[in-house]
Amino acid sequence: MHIGLVIYGDLDIISGGYLYDRKLVEYLRACGDQVDIISRPWQNYVRHLAQNFDAGFIKQISEPYDILLQDELNHPSLFFANRRRKKMLKSCPVISIVHHLRCSEQRSGLLNMAYRWVERSYLQGVDGFIFNSATTGNTVTQLVGNKYPFVLAYPGGDRFSEWEYLQNDSVKPIRDDDLLRILFVGNLDLRKGLHVLLAALCQLSSKDRFRWHLTVVGDNNKNIAYAKKMLELANQLKLSQNITWLGAVDDTTLARQYATHDLFVLPSQYEGFGIVYLEAMSFSLPVIASSAGAAHEIINTGENGFLVPPENPSVLAMRLQTLLNNKTRLQAMRVAARKHFEQHPTWAQTTQKIRQFLLKMAN
Repeated sequence: MHIGLVIYGDLDIISGGYLYDRKLVEYLRACGDQVDIISRPWQNYVRHLAQNFDAGFIKQISEPYDILLQDELNHPSLFFANRRRKKMLKSCPVISIVHHLRCSEQRSGLLNMAYRWVERSYLQGVDGFIFNSATTGNTVTQLVGNKYPFVLAYPGGDRFSEWEYLQNDSVKPIRDDDLLRILFVGNLDLRKGLHVLLAALCQLSSKDRFRWHLTVVGDNNKNIAYAKKMLELANQLKLSQNITWLGAVDDTTLARQYATHDLFVLPSQYEGFGIVYLEAMSFSLPVIASSAGAAHEIINTGENGFLVPPENPSVLAMRLQTLLNNKTRLQAMRVAARKHFEQHPTWAQTTQKIRQFLLKMAN
């Protein structure tokens, strides 16, 4: 197949959505398919809307592909461009890779109404969908109905399968010391909820003030103002001596962090899936995540982690306190986390499933 893929920026961007797209492209090319990357620069939302009238961009997406893939993140540039494209030539199928909808995120009602209108218009103009979770699929169905063909293909969590730690089926016991090692992995922006975690840590009882250490892994340049605010907040709450800030890291460093921590916490406002949750579980880390979005498809609360309400540091603090005071339960949850990971599809199975769907759509 000759396939086009529309994305913003570089396919090597560090995020779950780009990892999903990257793994798919790698598999398609390994199968002998030709995949052309159609990249548009990152701009603000209004400038992206203007790209619908960019003749050069319309020409790019009008090449005679067998399949045109589009990351749904690009919807503002495509909601009208796809319709213009179809008028120019006999259209090949346009398939949208939907990680999560922008209008699912928490923001003011009027702004989300505008986003919802643009996203609905875009979604109605494609021919099929690749969903990363059942939650994402249900959200799209609520907007445009269920008349479109789709494939549900969960992300894999086995990116680090060659890491030495994962070659051993047994789950390492918790260290004998009294320290709970907590890991946060996510871009430093409002949606990922680092401010909620810091507020929760501040609410732990005074006797537990120095019984934890937090490692923060994430791009500080995604939202520079927010990242600066988090450093200031940690200082203000007198938590800084308990926190290590690593910034963006390579895969080897990230795997080492997974392998040397006890618990993974990412209280996002919303996640369409949350690949990092599954990757953390591959290293036997229980996960505390927000109940908003698709985390419930990965986390069985009380078994391999906990779901907490978004923007609720008090409930998060309660869950952290539970695991600080009960290492036996923490160890049992570590075993359950690893077991859940082992039952999950691999990247090879996921990308193979997607390619079969694309072949069907191309024919």
